[in-house]
Amino acid sequence: MLRGGGNAVDAALAGLAAACIAEPMLASLGGGGFLLVRPVDGTPVLYDFFAQTPRQKRPAAETDFGAVLIDFGPATQEFHIGLGAAATPGTVKGLFAAHADHGRLPIAEVLAPAIALARDGVALSPMQGYVVNILRPIATGSAESARLFKSPGHATDLIAAGERLRWPALADMLEALAREGERLFYEGEIAAAIAATCHDAGGLLTREDLTGYRVVRRPPLGCDFAGARILTNPPPSAGGALIALALTLLEGAAETARTPDDPAAVAVLARAMGLANEARVDSGLADDPTAAAMRLGQPDVVAAYRAAMRAPARARRGTTHISVVDRNGNAASLSISNGEGCGLILPDAAGFMLNNMLGEEDVNPRGFHRWPTDTRLSSMMAPTVVLAADRSIIALGSGGSNRLRSAILQVLVNLLRYRLPIDRAVAQPRLHLEGDFLNVEAGLSAAALDAAVAEAEDHKVWPERNLFFGGVHAVRAPTEGAASAAGDPRRGGAAIIV
Repeated sequence: MLRGGGNAVDAALAGLAAACIAEPMLASLGGGGFLLVRPVDGTPVLYDFFAQTPRQKRPAAETDFGAVLIDFGPATQEFHIGLGAAATPGTVKGLFAAHADHGRLPIAEVLAPAIALARDGVALSPMQGYVVNILRPIATGSAESARLFKSPGHATDLIAAGERLRWPALADMLEALAREGERLFYEGEIAAAIAATCHDAGGLLTREDLTGYRVVRRPPLGCDFAGARILTNPPPSAGGALIALALTLLEGAAETARTPDDPAAVAVLARAMGLANEARVDSGLADDPTAAAMRLGQPDVVAAYRAAMRAPARARRGTTHISVVDRNGNAASLSISNGEGCGLILPDAAGFMLNNMLGEEDVNPRGFHRWPTDTRLSSMMAPTVVLAADRSIIALGSGGSNRLRSAILQVLVNLLRYRLPIDRAVAQPRLHLEGDFLNVEAGLSAAALDAAVAEAEDHKVWPERNLFFGGVHAVRAPTEGAASAAGDPRRGGAAIIV
């Protein structure tokens, strides 16, 4: 895209479409997401095209909604799938809205690489082969999805790393969208297929849900850290507000630490994570995400948590991200998710799998089936753009469910406070504190590990780096000199500089 004269938004949107075939269990036209655009000569804007709750509910006995247990090796996690887990998708609307506002190339050119990949096939990466197989109950959730993900060489197995996934129905759908626009998905044949299947098979979505969906343009949430201005996802999504609070708490704390492995640095990092967790609960994010997230930035609230930072230590899923900065300084930070998918590829709209956002614990803090109708779901996704003190521009974001906010936080600190090269900033061992339980990646020094675990009631040290800790993909473009970029090896990330 960039070589062909496109800008950062063209490249990000082309990546979005390509991810639907290259990362088929994580990205889908049936999902949703956020795009943060920082034009070099305009006002930054956050495109919220995340999933929306349906306008009506059905009795639980009539709803296709069930649990599956996924084994990640060191940990297991329960997911909920079925058509009753699908919320109104926003990806297609978001793609067309951002392209209309900022795209330079025709939409057919933006979608062309993804169409070619879907038609000719793409060899699954080791990470994506692993994801398909570990999510077997979802990949085989319908006859159509089981056929799609069947190994081309072994009739009884799912597709594996290195084998070629072909999805001609997705290619056909993208070609039709390039010709006819978003109305095909939200008002035309695809909308009719979604509504009819949901009506007949325990889903919740109706034609009215689809025709009524709107992209919301929001001003980004901003905060300052280490001389940089950081722009991220604003309320009602919680991830950006929690990252901003943690950065604010870290400003002025352990500033004498020279490396991220310094015990003092690790201790204050874990403490800031813990206080951000407390703030998530104390502020009432589950009840009113917008008002609660706004409160997190108020001076009296920040002062109270700063005081807690100085106190002694107390005892106590699936997302795809794309970061682009072009030669002119336009930046695009894009995070999309299908959850893990609801498990069903609709027979009459076989170019995508619907999301399972109503079955995602992260975005249903009140509990399943207790969501308010016709409401934009909150999310931990936090696409971020940084205007650094040296005038370089950084775009980054992460997948990783609840862990993505701690992953982004740590990479930001590594880049801005410790001034690590971008690849080292991404690769540095991570922590994640959830409640009073601390997960730690292998690689910290013994002293740093001791300092971290003192901030939690219990902990677990993972034997190696793991996708559990998110997948931060970042790019940095200086005003002079060569750009740098890093894809997170935890999630099979890739970086290209053109």
